[in-house]
Amino acid sequence: MRQRLSQVFSSSRVRNLRRVIARLAGYGTEQYPPRIRRRLQIMNVTAYAVAAFTLIYVVQQAVLLDFQTWKPVILINLVMAAVALSIPFLHRYGELAGPLAITLSELIGIFALTYYIGRDAGLHLQYFAATAAFFVIMGLERLKLIATFVLLSLALHLVAWSWFIQSNAVLVIDKADVDAHYITAVVTTFSVISIVVYYAFRLVEHAQAETDALLHNILPDTIVDRLKQAPAATIANEFAEASVMFADIAGFVAHAKQLGPARTVEVLNTIMRAFDELADRYGVEKIKTIGDAYMAAAGLPVAVTDHAERIAGMALAMVETARRIARDVNVPFALRIGIASGPVLAGVIGAKRLIYDVWGDTVNLASRLEGHSRANRILVSPLTRVRLEGRYVLEPHGAIDIKGYGAVEPWFLVGPTDAVSDPGTGERNPAQTVTSAGSI
Repeated sequence: MRQRLSQVFSSSRVRNLRRVIARLAGYGTEQYPPRIRRRLQIMNVTAYAVAAFTLIYVVQQAVLLDFQTWKPVILINLVMAAVALSIPFLHRYGELAGPLAITLSELIGIFALTYYIGRDAGLHLQYFAATAAFFVIMGLERLKLIATFVLLSLALHLVAWSWFIQSNAVLVIDKADVDAHYITAVVTTFSVISIVVYYAFRLVEHAQAETDALLHNILPDTIVDRLKQAPAATIANEFAEASVMFADIAGFVAHAKQLGPARTVEVLNTIMRAFDELADRYGVEKIKTIGDAYMAAAGLPVAVTDHAERIAGMALAMVETARRIARDVNVPFALRIGIASGPVLAGVIGAKRLIYDVWGDTVNLASRLEGHSRANRILVSPLTRVRLEGRYVLEPHGAIDIKGYGAVEPWFLVGPTDAVSDPGTGERNPAQTVTSAGSI
């Protein structure tokens, strides 16, 4: 049964219906910013609900009752339905045009209908639905205006209840018709409140989901959770050991001058998106991009023991991905990568444009190793080599003097021990045997 219901709600007809409802809800709101647009969408849904239930009254009174007797009531309902249906077209005159029009229409219309039918029909109960709607269609920043209409609704409800007792009703109708109208009024009140509140919460949840998705794209998941729990707290952590990678597209600046701005951004976006997918696949945290440079780290914000293996696997995949993209876009570029392992500090920096950043000697060493690496090669620090020993094949680079570190003996990462590729061509070379100690 549950599977059957799932199939029904996921059918193409239901999806098409949802798209139609979304278009109707959004009609006339396109020119407004998201916050106001959401409120006006709620306004539209409210107006459609009011129009639908009002037209139900019209059909009930015109078909099931005596038309001549109910003619003034039918005309009032038709006017109220027309006003409700015009709301989406009024948004062009300002964000308050629609809410004010339907508010005044409902307040006056309900009062007039109660005058004709009498209070026992329960139409004045709909003032409760109107009161609930004020908050979601006018915005909480207009509390004085909302309070004015709430008090006016309360006053009209009490006046209608005290003045329009059934014996004073303009129309003389039997008790069965009065009871039928009361039931319809109660159903209408509950239904409109339910529809408006449901749709309002649905939009809020959708907006929250979009915000969460954006935050998760900018910051690590665990950091987002911590920020939600304590938005003003300082988030900073020290990790005894992690691996940091810098990757740079060698010679891309020169190619960018020939490609032009649009093509350059397109190619860079293709590359960076592919790298982001690899980061997700290998459990590596992207830190940031700076132009054509890509920075990532493994072992944070959640510490793991296989951080070096993760970053190594991603780096090798990045080189192959860069080769493929270079062929696809017909731009001859190469990737240069540096990796270092060791202690790092990490935390959230900034107040407006938040960034989860990493710093320390390990970060600086990875950056400098990237500068000493070669096209389509991955240069790793001595500690990274130790962490990869036995599982990856490495070649010695030879000692180099790095500013701030002195003489360092980095290694080129070639590939997993069970499959070694030629660093120059990227093709597997079964004849090449390299030990983890670096001898060929």
